[in-house]
Amino acid sequence: MSTDSSMKSGVYTAIVTPFRNGQVDEKALEELVERQVAGGVDGIVAVGTTGESPTLSFEEHIGVIEKTVRAAAGRVKVIAGAGANSTAEAVGLTREAERVGADGLLQVAPYYNKPSQEGLYRHFMEIARNTSLPIILYNIPSRCGVEIDVETVLRLARDADNVVGLKEAGGRPDRVARIAAAVRKPFTLLSGDDSLTLPFMAVGAEGVISVASNLAPAEVSRMVRAFREGRLEEARALHGRLYPLFKALFIETNPAPIKAALAIKGWIAEELRLPLVPVRQESRERIRDAMAMCGLL
Repeated sequence: MSTDSSMKSGVYTAIVTPFRNGQVDEKALEELVERQVAGGVDGIVAVGTTGESPTLSFEEHIGVIEKTVRAAAGRVKVIAGAGANSTAEAVGLTREAERVGADGLLQVAPYYNKPSQEGLYRHFMEIARNTSLPIILYNIPSRCGVEIDVETVLRLARDADNVVGLKEAGGRPDRVARIAAAVRKPFTLLSGDDSLTLPFMAVGAEGVISVASNLAPAEVSRMVRAFREGRLEEARALHGRLYPLFKALFIETNPAPIKAALAIKGWIAEELRLPLVPVRQESRERIRDAMAMCGLL
């Protein structure tokens, strides 16, 4: 992953990790990657939240990244989820992700142990010192119990050449606007919530790390591209068309709804690892209805 203009914007699919009979379904993963390439996305994020990273072993985690890199074959960028709540573990995942050919890294804020802002800064700086890959920070306080403050983001961007972006899943456009106005180097701001992609882009974001694009890569890509190119009415129309899907895919805890949707299409088995479970039947029907409303069935 580079920091030139071709990587400053676009759609990066937070791809699911398909399972079958308790194992990673390599064939289904390869087919999902092919659909992403055909749909025109700019990149794939492997083994993030949507990829069920907490339930993968270290070996599986690196294996999924490697298989995604191999399937993508340089046609789209592969960003590896390599975060952990132990700095040493995150460094280990980072080194392995670089070894197997990832183009960049997504580094989530350490979860559960609730570090201070100084702890967050030192955590990310230690990772940055141990890789030559570009790093996208990931702010998602609803899952991590801690927010990466704007000042900490700016400090990291200033002090680490390879901290080049932020996935913002805190739900507040003002954070995006403040960072976009204050950062002093090329810095990629990406929405971490499909339904907030256009509001975030209106104040400085340049794309999205998307869950919905697992199912609708071409449609989400068209929406982002239309906004970037100034075709605002087209972007708004696409947002309106896709909005029922954006909401349905978070009716229960991600990634259960997107796995249900992909299973409805027949692309993967609807299989998750405990403690995650498949969605309730009433949720599955709402997901199916949203897919039909969006023209995806």
